Amino acid sequence: MRAPFQILVIPFRLTAAGSEFAVLKRSDADYWQFVAGGGEDGETPEQAAQRETEEETGLINTLAALDSFSTIPKSCFEDEELWGPGVFVIPQYCYSVDAGSHEIVLSREHTEFRWVPFDVACKLLKWDSNRNALWELNERLKFSGTGQQTDQKV
Repeated sequence: MRAPFQILVIPFRLTAAGSEFAVLKRSDADYWQFVAGGGEDGETPEQAAQRETEEETGLINTLAALDSFSTIPKSCFEDEELWGPGVFVIPQYCYSVDAGSHEIVLSREHTEFRWVPFDVACKLLKWDSNRNALWELNERLKFSGTGQQTDQKV
């Protein structure tokens, strides 16, 4: 059974031109997002994030937790009835993964991906929660001195 939480993982890499983020196009819908999925029985959010990242992109690098957090209505999920009548929204936990020079290998869940800078990713992404977590990661990369400075807004 799917656990009542969602994960979001933002793959990024640092280039001479600045930070780039991998946005993924879903195969079952016409929109762009980051790695997303749910936990399986007994998984922690971090374990689910690591598994989903490997399944969807082939990346097995260490994840970094982000502070960004959101909730999603349970009606967005097929397993909603299994969670009982007292569950109305489920939490979404956010992470990042530095892809470095590793190649992304997509699963059948996505048809394509693009490495794009912050401003382009913001325009492509469907979900506000994805843009919020992206903003946080972009700010963290600027703060650490590893990302390109930008004044773009989400």
